Amino acid sequence: MFPSYNMIKKILSKKIILGAIIVIAILGFVIYQFFFKPDNKEYVLEKVLMGTVVKNVSEIGSVKIAEKSLLGFKSAGRIEKISAKVGDSVKIGQELVRIDASQLFIQLSEAQAALQASQASYEKLIAGASPEDVKVSEAAVAAADVSLAGAEQNLRDVSADTSEDLSQTYQSAFNYLDDGYLKIYDSLIVANSISRTYFGSSDQEGIKVSESKASIQNSLDVVRFYIDKARVSSDRSYTDEALARTKSALLIVKDSLEIIRNMTETANYRDVVSSADKTSLDVKKLNINSAAANIVFSQQAISGAKIAVGTDVNAAQAKVDASRAQLQKARDELALKKAPARQEDIDLYQAKIRQAQAQVSLLKNQSNDSVLRSPSSGKITEINKREGETTQPAEWIISLLPELPFQIKADIYEEDVVDLAIGNPVSITLAAFLDEALAGRVVSINPAEKMVGGVVYYEITVDFEKEKAGIKSGMTADIVIEVAKKENVLVVPREALLKINGKRKVKILEGGEPQEREVEIGLEGDDLIEIISGLENGQPVIAREKL
Repeated sequence: MFPSYNMIKKILSKKIILGAIIVIAILGFVIYQFFFKPDNKEYVLEKVLMGTVVKNVSEIGSVKIAEKSLLGFKSAGRIEKISAKVGDSVKIGQELVRIDASQLFIQLSEAQAALQASQASYEKLIAGASPEDVKVSEAAVAAADVSLAGAEQNLRDVSADTSEDLSQTYQSAFNYLDDGYLKIYDSLIVANSISRTYFGSSDQEGIKVSESKASIQNSLDVVRFYIDKARVSSDRSYTDEALARTKSALLIVKDSLEIIRNMTETANYRDVVSSADKTSLDVKKLNINSAAANIVFSQQAISGAKIAVGTDVNAAQAKVDASRAQLQKARDELALKKAPARQEDIDLYQAKIRQAQAQVSLLKNQSNDSVLRSPSSGKITEINKREGETTQPAEWIISLLPELPFQIKADIYEEDVVDLAIGNPVSITLAAFLDEALAGRVVSINPAEKMVGGVVYYEITVDFEKEKAGIKSGMTADIVIEVAKKENVLVVPREALLKINGKRKVKILEGGEPQEREVEIGLEGDDLIEIISGLENGQPVIAREKL
Protein backbone atom coordinates (compact mmCIF):
# COMPACT_ATOMS: atom_id res chain seq x y z
CA MET A 1 0.00 0.00 0.00
CA PHE A 2 1.38 3.38 -1.00
CA PRO A 3 1.70 6.22 1.60
CA SER A 4 -0.93 8.86 1.41
CA TYR A 5 -0.32 12.39 0.21
CA ASN A 6 -0.55 13.82 3.73
CA MET A 7 1.96 11.29 5.04
CA ILE A 8 4.44 12.20 2.30
CA LYS A 9 3.92 15.88 3.11
CA LYS A 10 4.65 15.29 6.80
CA ILE A 11 7.82 13.34 6.03
CA LEU A 12 9.11 16.04 3.70
CA SER A 13 8.32 18.77 6.24
CA LYS A 14 10.32 16.95 8.93
CA LYS A 15 13.31 16.59 6.60
CA ILE A 16 13.21 20.27 5.69
CA ILE A 17 13.09 21.31 9.36
CA LEU A 18 15.94 18.95 10.24
CA GLY A 19 18.06 20.32 7.35
CA ALA A 20 17.40 23.89 8.47
CA ILE A 21 18.48 23.05 12.01
CA ILE A 22 21.72 21.52 10.73
CA VAL A 23 22.47 24.59 8.55
CA ILE A 24 21.79 26.96 11.46
CA ALA A 25 24.03 24.90 13.73
CA ILE A 26 26.88 25.00 11.21
CA LEU A 27 26.50 28.76 10.75
CA GLY A 28 26.44 29.27 14.50
CA PHE A 29 29.60 27.23 14.92
CA VAL A 30 31.41 29.21 12.20
CA ILE A 31 30.32 32.55 13.67
CA TYR A 32 31.41 31.45 17.14
CA GLN A 33 34.79 30.29 15.90
CA PHE A 34 35.50 33.50 14.02
CA PHE A 35 33.89 36.12 16.23
CA PHE A 36 33.19 34.89 19.74
CA LYS A 37 35.66 32.16 20.56
CA PRO A 38 38.21 33.40 23.13
CA ASP A 39 41.79 33.82 21.97
CA ASN A 40 43.57 30.85 23.49
CA LYS A 41 46.90 31.58 21.86
CA GLU A 42 49.92 30.94 24.02
CA TYR A 43 53.09 32.96 23.85
CA VAL A 44 56.75 32.52 24.67
CA LEU A 45 57.70 35.34 27.03
CA GLU A 46 61.20 36.69 27.60
CA LYS A 47 62.12 39.13 30.35
CA VAL A 48 63.90 42.40 29.73
CA LEU A 49 67.32 41.91 31.33
CA MET A 50 70.59 43.71 31.90
CA GLY A 51 73.10 42.22 29.52
CA THR A 52 75.83 42.70 26.95
CA VAL A 53 75.15 43.55 23.32
CA VAL A 54 77.83 42.75 20.76
CA LYS A 55 77.67 43.79 17.13
CA ASN A 56 79.75 41.66 14.77
CA VAL A 57 80.65 41.76 11.10
CA SER A 58 81.35 38.37 9.52
CA GLU A 59 83.26 37.75 6.30
CA ILE A 60 85.48 35.21 4.55
CA GLY A 61 89.12 36.09 3.95
CA SER A 62 92.35 34.51 2.85
CA VAL A 63 95.70 33.98 4.58
CA LYS A 64 98.52 36.00 2.98
CA ILE A 65 102.23 36.51 3.56
CA ALA A 66 102.54 39.36 6.10
CA GLU A 67 103.20 42.79 4.64
CA LYS A 68 104.17 45.97 6.40
CA SER A 69 101.27 48.18 7.51
CA LEU A 70 101.22 51.95 6.98
CA LEU A 71 99.74 53.57 10.08
CA GLY A 72 98.25 57.06 10.34
CA PHE A 73 95.53 59.16 11.98
CA LYS A 74 91.87 59.53 11.04
CA SER A 75 91.99 63.31 11.40
CA ALA A 76 94.47 66.10 10.80
CA GLY A 77 96.60 67.44 13.63
CA ARG A 78 99.99 68.65 14.82
CA ILE A 79 102.31 65.83 15.89
CA GLU A 80 103.06 66.38 19.56
CA LYS A 81 105.20 63.32 20.32
CA ILE A 82 106.73 60.33 18.51
CA SER A 83 107.39 57.58 21.06
CA ALA A 84 109.23 55.09 18.84
CA LYS A 85 112.08 55.06 16.36
CA VAL A 86 113.04 53.04 13.32
CA GLY A 87 114.13 49.53 14.25
CA ASP A 88 112.15 49.39 17.49
CA SER A 89 110.21 46.26 18.26
CA VAL A 90 106.76 47.18 19.56
CA LYS A 91 103.95 45.27 21.19
CA ILE A 92 100.27 45.37 20.38
CA GLY A 93 98.61 48.46 21.90
CA GLN A 94 101.92 50.29 22.46
CA GLU A 95 101.75 54.07 21.93
CA LEU A 96 103.64 55.17 18.81
CA VAL A 97 102.60 58.74 18.00
CA ARG A 98 100.47 61.38 19.71
CA ILE A 99 98.92 64.47 18.11
CA ASP A 100 97.91 67.63 19.97
CA ALA A 101 94.44 67.06 21.48
CA SER A 102 94.35 69.84 24.09
CA GLN A 103 91.31 71.46 22.49
CA LEU A 104 89.56 68.08 22.34
CA PHE A 105 90.13 67.51 26.06
CA ILE A 106 88.64 70.94 26.83
CA GLN A 107 85.59 70.09 24.72
CA LEU A 108 85.37 66.69 26.42
CA SER A 109 85.38 68.32 29.87
CA GLU A 110 82.62 70.69 28.76
CA ALA A 111 80.60 67.81 27.32
CA GLN A 112 81.00 65.78 30.52
CA ALA A 113 79.84 68.78 32.55
CA ALA A 114 76.85 69.19 30.23
CA LEU A 115 76.04 65.49 30.67
CA GLN A 116 76.17 65.83 34.46
CA ALA A 117 73.90 68.89 34.26
CA SER A 118 71.41 67.00 32.07
CA GLN A 119 71.40 64.04 34.45
CA ALA A 120 70.92 66.36 37.44
CA SER A 121 68.02 68.12 35.71
CA TYR A 122 66.43 64.76 34.93
CA GLU A 123 66.79 63.57 38.51
CA LYS A 124 65.30 66.84 39.74
CA LEU A 125 62.37 66.41 37.34
CA ILE A 126 61.69 62.88 38.57
CA ALA A 127 62.03 63.86 42.23
CA GLY A 128 59.68 66.82 41.82
CA ALA A 129 59.84 70.14 43.60
CA SER A 130 60.82 70.28 47.26
CA PRO A 131 58.41 71.81 49.83
CA GLU A 132 60.73 74.80 50.00
CA ASP A 133 60.50 75.30 46.22
CA VAL A 134 56.70 75.08 46.39
CA LYS A 135 56.61 77.71 49.15
CA VAL A 136 58.82 80.01 47.09
CA SER A 137 56.48 79.63 44.11
CA GLU A 138 53.43 80.23 46.30
CA ALA A 139 55.05 83.41 47.60
CA ALA A 140 55.76 84.46 44.02
CA VAL A 141 52.07 83.96 43.13
CA ALA A 142 50.99 86.04 46.13
CA ALA A 143 53.45 88.82 45.25
CA ALA A 144 52.33 88.80 41.62
CA ASP A 145 48.69 88.98 42.75
CA VAL A 146 49.43 92.06 44.88
CA SER A 147 51.36 93.61 42.01
CA LEU A 148 48.42 93.08 39.64
CA ALA A 149 45.97 94.63 42.12
CA GLY A 150 48.24 97.68 42.42
CA ALA A 151 48.57 98.00 38.66
CA GLU A 152 44.79 97.78 38.20
CA GLN A 153 44.23 100.47 40.85
CA ASN A 154 46.85 102.65 39.19
CA LEU A 155 45.04 102.23 35.87
CA ARG A 156 41.79 103.36 37.46
CA ASP A 157 43.51 106.37 39.06
CA VAL A 158 45.29 107.37 35.86
CA SER A 159 42.10 107.01 33.83
CA ALA A 160 40.22 109.18 36.31
CA ASP A 161 42.97 111.82 36.53
CA THR A 162 43.53 112.14 32.81
CA SER A 163 39.79 112.18 32.18
CA GLU A 164 39.40 115.00 34.71
CA ASP A 165 42.27 116.94 33.13
CA LEU A 166 40.69 116.58 29.71
CA SER A 167 37.29 117.69 31.05
CA GLN A 168 38.82 120.79 32.62
CA THR A 169 40.63 121.58 29.39
CA TYR A 170 37.39 121.37 27.43
CA GLN A 171 35.64 123.48 30.06
CA SER A 172 38.33 126.13 29.75
CA ALA A 173 37.76 126.18 26.01
CA PHE A 174 34.38 127.87 26.54
CA ASN A 175 36.14 130.81 28.18
CA TYR A 176 38.17 131.31 25.01
CA LEU A 177 35.09 130.80 22.84
CA ASP A 178 33.12 133.38 24.79
CA ASP A 179 36.06 135.77 24.62
CA GLY A 180 36.25 135.32 20.86
CA TYR A 181 32.54 135.94 20.52
CA LEU A 182 32.80 139.16 22.56
CA LYS A 183 35.75 140.36 20.50
CA ILE A 184 33.76 139.82 17.31
CA TYR A 185 30.75 141.56 18.88
CA ASP A 186 32.88 144.58 19.87
CA SER A 187 34.32 144.70 16.36
CA LEU A 188 30.79 144.71 14.90
CA ILE A 189 29.78 147.65 17.10
CA VAL A 190 32.80 149.69 15.95
CA ALA A 191 32.21 148.73 12.32
CA ASN A 192 28.53 149.78 12.52
CA SER A 193 29.43 153.09 14.16
CA ILE A 194 32.07 154.01 11.57
CA SER A 195 29.80 152.93 8.71
CA ARG A 196 26.89 155.09 9.92
CA THR A 197 29.07 158.08 10.81
CA TYR A 198 31.30 158.37 7.76
CA PHE A 199 30.34 156.13 4.87
CA GLY A 200 27.40 156.19 2.57
CA SER A 201 26.14 153.41 0.38
CA SER A 202 26.76 154.97 -3.03
CA ASP A 203 30.54 155.15 -3.35
CA GLN A 204 33.03 152.30 -3.64
CA GLU A 205 34.41 152.76 -0.15
CA GLY A 206 30.96 152.67 1.40
CA ILE A 207 30.07 149.48 -0.45
CA LYS A 208 33.24 147.70 0.80
CA VAL A 209 32.66 148.91 4.35
CA SER A 210 29.06 147.66 4.19
CA GLU A 211 30.19 144.26 2.86
CA SER A 212 32.84 143.97 5.59
CA LYS A 213 30.30 144.86 8.24
CA ALA A 214 27.95 142.17 6.92
CA SER A 215 30.81 139.65 6.98
CA ILE A 216 31.48 140.47 10.63
CA GLN A 217 27.78 140.09 11.43
CA ASN A 218 27.70 136.68 9.69
CA SER A 219 30.81 135.56 11.58
CA LEU A 220 29.20 136.60 14.83
CA ASP A 221 26.08 134.59 14.03
CA VAL A 222 28.13 131.51 13.06
CA VAL A 223 30.18 131.65 16.26
CA ARG A 224 27.07 132.08 18.39
CA PHE A 225 25.40 129.08 16.73
CA TYR A 226 28.31 126.68 17.27
CA ILE A 227 29.03 127.87 20.81
CA ASP A 228 25.41 127.34 21.82
CA LYS A 229 25.39 123.93 20.13
CA ALA A 230 28.56 122.86 21.97
CA ARG A 231 27.37 124.17 25.32
CA VAL A 232 24.21 122.07 25.41
CA SER A 233 25.84 118.86 24.09
CA SER A 234 27.90 116.29 26.01
CA ASP A 235 29.62 115.35 22.75
CA ARG A 236 33.04 116.97 22.87
CA SER A 237 33.35 116.90 19.12
CA TYR A 238 30.91 119.87 19.06
CA THR A 239 33.35 121.84 21.21
CA ASP A 240 36.16 120.95 18.80
CA GLU A 241 33.99 122.14 15.93
CA ALA A 242 33.09 125.37 17.77
CA LEU A 243 36.78 126.12 18.29
CA ALA A 244 37.56 125.49 14.63
CA ARG A 245 34.61 127.63 13.46
CA THR A 246 35.50 130.45 15.88
CA LYS A 247 39.11 130.42 14.74
CA SER A 248 38.01 130.72 11.09
CA ALA A 249 35.49 133.44 12.00
CA LEU A 250 38.13 135.48 13.82
CA LEU A 251 40.38 135.37 10.77
CA ILE A 252 37.47 136.57 8.61
CA VAL A 253 36.71 139.40 11.07
CA LYS A 254 40.37 140.36 11.10
CA ASP A 255 40.34 140.65 7.30
CA SER A 256 37.06 142.63 7.40
CA LEU A 257 38.48 145.11 9.94
CA GLU A 258 41.57 145.43 7.77
CA ILE A 259 39.38 146.36 4.77
CA ILE A 260 37.45 148.98 6.78
CA ARG A 261 40.71 150.41 8.11
CA ASN A 262 42.08 150.67 4.59
CA MET A 263 38.94 152.49 3.47
CA THR A 264 39.52 155.15 6.16
CA GLU A 265 42.83 155.96 4.51
CA THR A 266 41.52 156.53 0.99
CA ALA A 267 41.70 160.05 -0.46
CA ASN A 268 37.99 160.65 0.14
CA TYR A 269 38.00 159.61 3.82
CA ARG A 270 41.53 160.13 5.14
CA ASP A 271 40.68 163.49 6.61
CA VAL A 272 37.04 162.63 7.31
CA VAL A 273 37.38 159.66 9.71
CA SER A 274 38.64 160.74 13.10
CA SER A 275 41.93 159.49 14.49
CA ALA A 276 40.09 158.07 17.49
CA ASP A 277 37.94 155.86 15.27
CA LYS A 278 40.97 154.76 13.28
CA THR A 279 42.72 153.88 16.55
CA SER A 280 39.64 151.98 17.68
CA LEU A 281 39.79 149.86 14.51
CA ASP A 282 43.47 149.10 15.15
CA VAL A 283 42.72 148.09 18.73
CA LYS A 284 39.90 145.79 17.62
CA LYS A 285 42.25 144.08 15.14
CA LEU A 286 44.73 143.44 17.93
CA ASN A 287 41.96 142.07 20.12
CA ILE A 288 40.84 139.75 17.31
CA ASN A 289 44.43 138.49 16.86
CA SER A 290 44.68 137.85 20.59
CA ALA A 291 41.37 135.98 20.63
CA ALA A 292 42.49 133.85 17.67
CA ALA A 293 45.75 133.05 19.46
CA ASN A 294 43.77 131.99 22.53
CA ILE A 295 41.62 129.69 20.42
CA VAL A 296 44.76 128.06 18.96
CA PHE A 297 46.14 127.69 22.48
CA SER A 298 42.92 125.99 23.60
CA GLN A 299 43.03 123.59 20.64
CA GLN A 300 46.63 122.69 21.44
CA ALA A 301 45.78 122.19 25.11
CA ILE A 302 42.96 119.81 24.20
CA SER A 303 45.22 117.91 21.79
CA GLY A 304 47.90 117.61 24.47
CA ALA A 305 45.36 116.41 27.03
CA LYS A 306 44.09 113.78 24.60
CA ILE A 307 47.64 112.56 23.95
CA ALA A 308 48.29 112.46 27.69
CA VAL A 309 45.15 110.40 28.19
CA GLY A 310 46.28 107.90 25.55
CA THR A 311 49.89 107.80 26.68
CA ASP A 312 49.28 107.60 30.41
CA VAL A 313 46.39 105.18 30.15
CA ASN A 314 48.29 102.97 27.68
CA ALA A 315 51.32 102.95 29.98
CA ALA A 316 49.13 102.04 32.95
CA GLN A 317 47.37 99.36 30.88
CA ALA A 318 50.74 97.96 29.82
CA LYS A 319 51.68 97.62 33.49
CA VAL A 320 48.42 95.78 34.13
CA ASP A 321 49.06 93.44 31.20
CA ALA A 322 52.63 92.79 32.34
CA SER A 323 51.49 92.14 35.92
CA ARG A 324 48.74 89.81 34.72
CA ALA A 325 51.25 87.91 32.57
CA GLN A 326 53.65 87.68 35.51
CA LEU A 327 50.87 86.35 37.73
CA GLN A 328 49.94 83.73 35.14
CA LYS A 329 53.59 82.75 34.80
CA ALA A 330 53.91 82.39 38.57
CA ARG A 331 50.73 80.30 38.69
CA ASP A 332 51.96 78.09 35.86
CA GLU A 333 55.30 77.58 37.60
CA LEU A 334 53.53 76.70 40.85
CA ALA A 335 51.23 74.25 39.06
CA LEU A 336 54.23 72.74 37.29
CA LYS A 337 56.06 72.23 40.57
CA LYS A 338 53.04 70.61 42.19
CA ALA A 339 52.24 68.40 39.20
CA PRO A 340 54.02 65.08 38.63
CA ALA A 341 56.49 64.90 35.78
CA ARG A 342 54.78 64.49 32.41
CA GLN A 343 55.88 61.67 30.15
CA GLU A 344 56.65 64.23 27.45
CA ASP A 345 59.04 66.04 29.81
CA ILE A 346 60.63 62.76 30.90
CA ASP A 347 61.17 61.82 27.25
CA LEU A 348 62.64 65.26 26.54
CA TYR A 349 65.12 65.11 29.42
CA GLN A 350 66.07 61.54 28.56
CA ALA A 351 66.69 62.67 24.99
CA LYS A 352 68.93 65.48 26.30
CA ILE A 353 70.88 62.95 28.35
CA ARG A 354 71.31 60.68 25.34
CA GLN A 355 72.42 63.63 23.25
CA ALA A 356 74.97 64.62 25.90
CA GLN A 357 76.15 61.00 26.20
CA ALA A 358 76.58 60.80 22.45
CA GLN A 359 78.66 63.98 22.48
CA VAL A 360 80.84 62.63 25.30
CA SER A 361 81.30 59.32 23.46
CA LEU A 362 82.18 61.14 20.25
CA LEU A 363 84.78 63.32 21.96
CA LYS A 364 86.20 60.34 23.87
CA ASN A 365 86.62 58.46 20.63
CA GLN A 366 88.24 61.48 19.02
CA SER A 367 90.53 61.84 22.05
CA ASN A 368 91.45 58.15 21.83
CA ASP A 369 92.09 58.60 18.12
CA SER A 370 94.65 61.30 18.96
CA VAL A 371 97.00 58.48 20.04
CA LEU A 372 98.32 56.11 17.38
CA ARG A 373 98.91 52.68 18.90
CA SER A 374 100.47 49.61 17.38
CA PRO A 375 97.67 47.33 16.11
CA SER A 376 99.97 44.31 16.39
CA SER A 377 103.39 43.27 17.54
CA GLY A 378 106.13 44.00 15.05
CA LYS A 379 109.10 46.13 14.06
CA ILE A 380 109.07 49.76 12.91
CA THR A 381 110.71 50.00 9.50
CA GLU A 382 110.12 53.66 8.66
CA ILE A 383 108.86 56.94 10.18
CA ASN A 384 107.46 59.48 7.72
CA LYS A 385 106.99 62.52 10.02
CA ARG A 386 108.71 64.57 12.70
CA GLU A 387 107.44 66.09 15.92
CA GLY A 388 105.82 69.50 15.32
CA GLU A 389 104.76 68.68 11.77
CA THR A 390 101.12 68.47 10.69
CA THR A 391 99.61 65.23 9.50
CA GLN A 392 96.56 64.69 7.31
CA PRO A 393 94.08 61.77 7.30
CA ALA A 394 95.46 60.38 4.01
CA GLU A 395 99.10 60.38 5.20
CA TRP A 396 100.93 57.52 6.88
CA ILE A 397 103.41 58.15 9.70
CA ILE A 398 104.66 54.73 10.81
CA SER A 399 105.54 51.69 8.69
CA LEU A 400 105.14 48.53 10.78
CA LEU A 401 106.32 45.04 9.78
CA PRO A 402 104.28 42.41 11.68
CA GLU A 403 106.11 40.04 13.97
CA LEU A 404 104.19 37.02 12.69
CA PRO A 405 104.67 35.78 9.13
CA PHE A 406 101.02 35.67 8.08
CA GLN A 407 98.05 38.01 7.84
CA ILE A 408 94.49 37.74 6.62
CA LYS A 409 93.09 39.85 3.81
CA ALA A 410 89.31 40.21 3.50
CA ASP A 411 86.91 42.37 1.49
CA ILE A 412 84.23 44.07 3.60
CA TYR A 413 80.92 45.24 2.15
CA GLU A 414 80.52 49.04 2.05
CA GLU A 415 77.60 49.07 4.51
CA ASP A 416 79.66 47.16 7.10
CA VAL A 417 83.02 48.87 6.70
CA VAL A 418 81.72 52.11 8.25
CA ASP A 419 81.46 50.29 11.60
CA LEU A 420 85.04 49.03 11.53
CA ALA A 421 88.02 50.64 13.24
CA ILE A 422 91.71 49.87 13.58
CA GLY A 423 92.19 47.61 16.58
CA ASN A 424 88.81 45.84 16.41
CA PRO A 425 89.21 42.31 17.89
CA VAL A 426 88.68 39.48 15.42
CA SER A 427 87.80 35.81 15.94
CA ILE A 428 89.43 33.69 13.20
CA THR A 429 88.50 30.17 12.13
CA LEU A 430 90.67 28.45 9.52
CA ALA A 431 89.34 25.56 7.47
CA ALA A 432 92.39 23.55 8.50
CA PHE A 433 91.76 24.15 12.21
CA LEU A 434 87.98 24.11 12.57
CA ASP A 435 88.07 23.17 16.23
CA GLU A 436 90.19 26.16 17.24
CA ALA A 437 89.28 29.86 17.18
CA LEU A 438 92.31 32.10 16.75
CA ALA A 439 92.49 35.71 17.90
CA GLY A 440 93.46 38.67 15.77
CA ARG A 441 92.97 42.38 15.27
CA VAL A 442 92.18 44.71 12.39
CA VAL A 443 95.42 46.50 11.54
CA SER A 444 94.46 48.41 8.39
CA ILE A 445 91.46 49.47 6.32
CA ASN A 446 92.26 50.36 2.73
CA PRO A 447 90.51 53.67 1.90
CA ALA A 448 90.39 52.74 -1.81
CA GLU A 449 87.27 50.87 -2.85
CA LYS A 450 87.24 47.79 -5.09
CA MET A 451 84.38 46.63 -7.27
CA VAL A 452 83.37 42.97 -7.08
CA GLY A 453 80.44 42.03 -9.28
CA GLY A 454 79.20 45.61 -9.29
CA VAL A 455 79.30 45.84 -5.49
CA VAL A 456 81.65 48.13 -3.55
CA TYR A 457 84.04 46.50 -1.08
CA TYR A 458 87.00 47.68 0.99
CA GLU A 459 89.99 45.50 1.78
CA ILE A 460 91.04 45.09 5.40
CA THR A 461 94.07 43.44 6.95
CA VAL A 462 93.89 41.29 10.08
CA ASP A 463 96.98 40.26 12.06
CA PHE A 464 97.16 37.12 14.18
CA GLU A 465 97.84 37.78 17.87
CA LYS A 466 99.78 34.52 18.28
CA GLU A 467 101.70 32.34 15.88
CA LYS A 468 100.04 29.08 14.88
CA ALA A 469 102.06 26.25 13.43
CA GLY A 470 100.78 24.85 10.19
CA ILE A 471 99.28 28.05 8.78
CA LYS A 472 99.89 28.38 5.04
CA SER A 473 99.40 31.22 2.62
CA GLY A 474 96.11 30.91 0.72
CA MET A 475 94.15 29.20 3.47
CA THR A 476 90.49 30.24 3.79
CA ALA A 477 89.62 32.12 6.98
CA ASP A 478 86.19 32.80 8.47
CA ILE A 479 86.50 36.05 10.44
CA VAL A 480 84.07 37.59 12.93
CA ILE A 481 84.94 41.22 13.71
CA GLU A 482 83.64 42.74 16.94
CA VAL A 483 82.78 46.31 15.90
CA ALA A 484 80.79 47.46 18.95
CA LYS A 485 80.02 46.26 22.45
CA LYS A 486 77.87 47.58 25.28
CA GLU A 487 77.75 46.06 28.74
CA ASN A 488 75.15 46.41 31.52
CA VAL A 489 72.37 47.68 29.28
CA LEU A 490 68.71 46.66 28.96
CA VAL A 491 68.32 44.00 26.27
CA VAL A 492 65.58 41.98 24.57
CA PRO A 493 65.90 39.10 22.10
CA ARG A 494 65.99 40.20 18.48
CA GLU A 495 62.91 38.08 17.73
CA ALA A 496 60.85 40.19 20.17
CA LEU A 497 61.48 43.40 18.22
CA LEU A 498 58.95 44.43 15.58
CA LYS A 499 58.96 47.19 12.99
CA ILE A 500 55.45 48.60 12.43
CA ASN A 501 54.83 51.68 10.27
CA GLY A 502 58.48 52.62 10.55
CA LYS A 503 58.45 52.47 14.38
CA ARG A 504 60.23 49.98 16.62
CA LYS A 505 57.81 48.11 18.88
CA VAL A 506 57.49 45.06 21.10
CA LYS A 507 54.38 43.26 22.32
CA ILE A 508 53.53 42.80 25.98
CA LEU A 509 50.61 41.07 27.68
CA GLU A 510 48.06 43.28 29.42
CA GLY A 511 45.00 41.54 30.83
CA GLY A 512 45.97 38.45 28.90
CA GLU A 513 45.88 40.32 25.59
CA PRO A 514 48.94 41.29 23.52
CA GLN A 515 49.49 45.05 23.33
CA GLU A 516 52.03 46.96 21.26
CA ARG A 517 54.58 49.12 23.06
CA GLU A 518 56.83 51.56 21.20
CA VAL A 519 60.49 51.44 22.24
CA GLU A 520 63.71 53.26 21.47
CA ILE A 521 66.60 50.98 20.63
CA GLY A 522 70.35 51.41 20.72
CA LEU A 523 73.00 48.94 19.63
CA GLU A 524 71.71 46.00 17.57
CA GLY A 525 73.59 42.77 18.11
CA ASP A 526 73.22 39.44 16.38
CA ASP A 527 70.90 38.02 19.06
CA LEU A 528 70.16 40.87 21.47
CA ILE A 529 68.95 44.44 21.00
CA GLU A 530 69.70 47.31 23.39
CA ILE A 531 66.58 49.04 24.77
CA ILE A 532 67.08 52.72 25.61
CA SER A 533 63.51 53.58 26.63
CA GLY A 534 60.01 52.12 26.65
CA LEU A 535 60.61 49.05 28.82
CA GLU A 536 61.77 48.31 32.36
CA ASN A 537 64.18 45.75 33.77
CA GLY A 538 62.39 42.45 34.43
CA GLN A 539 59.34 43.28 32.31
CA PRO A 540 58.10 40.30 30.22
CA VAL A 541 57.78 40.75 26.46
CA ILE A 542 56.36 38.42 23.82
CA ALA A 543 59.14 36.71 21.89
CA ARG A 544 56.88 34.53 19.70
CA GLU A 545 53.74 32.43 19.65
CA LYS A 546 53.90 28.87 20.92
CA LEU A 547 53.45 26.32 18.17
